[in-house]
Amino acid sequence: MDLWLYILLLVILLLLRVPVAFAMIAPSLLYFYSQGLSPGYGISAIVNGINSFPLLAVPLFIFVGTVANHLGIATRLYDFAKALLPRLPGNLAYVNLGTAVGFSWISGSALADAASTSKVQIPQMLKAGYPYGFSAGLTASGSLLSTVMPPSIPAVLFAATASISTGALFAGSILPAGLMALGLALYVFIWVRMHPKVAVSRPFDGAELRKSVVRVLGPAFLPVIILGGIFSGMFTPTESAGIAAAYMLVLGLFYRTLTLRVFWRAAKETVVISGGILLILGASNLMGQVLAREQVSRNLGEWLTSLTENPIVFLLILNVLLILLGIFLEAPPVILVLVPILMPIAAEYGIDPVHLGVIMILNLMIGSLTPPVGAVLFVVGSITRRPMGELFRGILPFLIPLGVVLLLLTVFPWIVTIVPTWLGLL
Repeated sequence: MDLWLYILLLVILLLLRVPVAFAMIAPSLLYFYSQGLSPGYGISAIVNGINSFPLLAVPLFIFVGTVANHLGIATRLYDFAKALLPRLPGNLAYVNLGTAVGFSWISGSALADAASTSKVQIPQMLKAGYPYGFSAGLTASGSLLSTVMPPSIPAVLFAATASISTGALFAGSILPAGLMALGLALYVFIWVRMHPKVAVSRPFDGAELRKSVVRVLGPAFLPVIILGGIFSGMFTPTESAGIAAAYMLVLGLFYRTLTLRVFWRAAKETVVISGGILLILGASNLMGQVLAREQVSRNLGEWLTSLTENPIVFLLILNVLLILLGIFLEAPPVILVLVPILMPIAAEYGIDPVHLGVIMILNLMIGSLTPPVGAVLFVVGSITRRPMGELFRGILPFLIPLGVVLLLLTVFPWIVTIVPTWLGLL
């Protein structure tokens, strides 16, 4: 079987809506069979793809996010932001964004963030007179912060696949995530100025603020534990994920909201999500063996270097490719398949792996906001039960600040590398 037939079979299976992992496994096994290799070779490649200690952080961080979701952490963050910003015109819009920033330090998953915050914030904004498109668009775009801001699950996958420091990638993601939040806040500011009748403020309540501060103190320590431990060298990202999971359980017991039923539901969701990601990881490693045998990385690198020797032009081409892939596929399979191909090509252009990782994650997350297969789009749409077309029209304006941030990261790599360099991680 040649490479073009392999790609054709893969595309056909994806178009037929076969699950991504099986769409990669089936043609890969056929390829190895045509090369005279036994099925055992393919099975060992799948197992080796998930036999990695750093990847233990993935199910642990997913568990942290699911437990936080079931414990109502998003509601606590929302109440705190609402009490903190009452007099600000358009305060509910800023509260929405502030909650997304706070939850992004905890969950690591845009889908978990979108699911949790959509239930709390969109109904409140609609009740206050904000239009649905703006409310849902802000909630969906703000949820992307969870996959850029550490602890980011796509960052863990990228670091494990690229064999780079997870801590360095976490550190490199902080400033870009801050720019994303700033860009979205700027759009909110402009929208509020254009809709003064909707964006009304309310009186300040000191008692409400004090109460909300007490309620949010517990979750506020979680990012301190995770990032403080990683950046200080006290423990690895995998160990920090385990400590974070234990901390969330203790927090749930302290709040008296962690019951056996809640624990079971969170554990079940973690197993389902983690199982899907790990299966894709094993399938991606199998597919990577095919691409390595066909020397795809070398051939693609030679073709790209023949087009341009400018690293910025290469990254701009890559941006377009990744956004298109993000429209049709979720981030994990794209990261796991493309990273082994792109790493040697990026090295030829002198692009730092941390810079490549942040750009790749942000690209794929922007793709997740667009139809026909945008995962975040469908999560918000399923919760609000509104037409996808109406939701996408609401999201469109928010793609502008996200696109500007992506362009800035592409042209100015120091935005990504300055923090890990300052921390001595690069």
